[in-house]
Amino acid sequence: MDVKISEPTTVYPSHPPFTHDHILPLSHLDTDRNMNVPFRYVRAYAATNQHQPTDPFDVITTALSTALVKYYPYTGSLHRQDSGGRLDLHCTVGGGVTVIPATVETPLTLVNYLDDADEEFIELLVPNPDQKTLLTDLLILQVTRFSCGGWTLGASVHHVLCDGLGATLFFNAVAEIARGAVDVTVEPVWDRLKLLGPREPARTEFPIEKFLCLDKEFVPYTGLNEKVVRECIDVKDERLNRFKSFLQEKSGLSFTTFEALGAFLWQARVKASKIPKDEEVKFAYAVNIRRVVKPPLPAGYWGNGCVPMYVPITAGDLIDKPIWEAAELIKKSKMNVSDEYVHSFIDFQELNYEKGINAGQRVSAFTDWRHLGHSTVDFGWGGPVTVLPLSRNLLGSVEPCFFLPYSEASQGKRDGFKVLLYLRINAVVAFREEMKKFDNLEYV
Repeated sequence: MDVKISEPTTVYPSHPPFTHDHILPLSHLDTDRNMNVPFRYVRAYAATNQHQPTDPFDVITTALSTALVKYYPYTGSLHRQDSGGRLDLHCTVGGGVTVIPATVETPLTLVNYLDDADEEFIELLVPNPDQKTLLTDLLILQVTRFSCGGWTLGASVHHVLCDGLGATLFFNAVAEIARGAVDVTVEPVWDRLKLLGPREPARTEFPIEKFLCLDKEFVPYTGLNEKVVRECIDVKDERLNRFKSFLQEKSGLSFTTFEALGAFLWQARVKASKIPKDEEVKFAYAVNIRRVVKPPLPAGYWGNGCVPMYVPITAGDLIDKPIWEAAELIKKSKMNVSDEYVHSFIDFQELNYEKGINAGQRVSAFTDWRHLGHSTVDFGWGGPVTVLPLSRNLLGSVEPCFFLPYSEASQGKRDGFKVLLYLRINAVVAFREEMKKFDNLEYV
């Protein structure tokens, strides 16, 4: 399937949101070194029998123009401060956002609304800024029309500006306008330093240094010599429930799906990767702190509103321990989440940023997309049939794992959910063998 890319269009705010160039400060969660990457994903929309404009490109660009009046920071560019090296957002009069039109002369149903599409094809549906434009093209969209009337919206969003929840807030605003709203329901809020700035004086009362490393020469997401490939797994409800019951029987504890399955996948990956037993490995996940901090963040806050949590252990201990003990480590880590943890993390960034804060080399990042509200992004065609992430850099990990809902097109597979994860190519065969133990109920 060929994707025909046309000349990009620059979409400007429908009327000038400001009259003077200015700089917007970012929070220390925004400028975490791990955030200096784009996160990329694609939504697939089905054609509808209802009366709809024939060109979703026109609908998206018109609604985007209106939304950018309030979300104008997407039109800015990132610059490093002369002292310290932190990023600031520079907003210049006349800035806009790039939107790329594209077409595919086959129906979207041919790849089951991307559910059956290969990775190479999906990559062609999502913009991918290079290192030269990473700090200047903070939001790039691609609208790809298929011959059936279905279409996809690919997005590259710079992580410094927002997390997944913040981006969804923005896309819902664009969608509201596309459906005919005059204004957005949730007013966007910036105030990043005021709401999530360091304390006076900065202090780390929670021992954040237990999870993080300091190395000025370390650059996140670099230094990997092996090729990383994508692996997809179908997780059936019956097998998952049996596994969780097994863990509860052995440990006396009840585990969430994220804790239980995350532990199994983490242990399986470390085993398959043949990591030396004395090396430290980390399970990483992001915690939404919008209601954790005191006072809670306002509903319209669209900056990074999550902090990373890391569960460290040596590879040998992880492999040798019973699987329920790995799940218990993840479960117990959630007890650390508090207002103090959040502010200690922010203050640790304030005190140590120039020393090169990083999470180390052997990080396995996990994130659950099943309840992020992607299905609410309705531009007039209904919610997306499929939502797929393409990002491979997350929380300091180059091997992220996503828990995903099944595509609405996969009616025969609605038992359970999908897992999409990235593995070093040399670990794939051994990892699949480990996953057979999950299917065959061989946990010990």
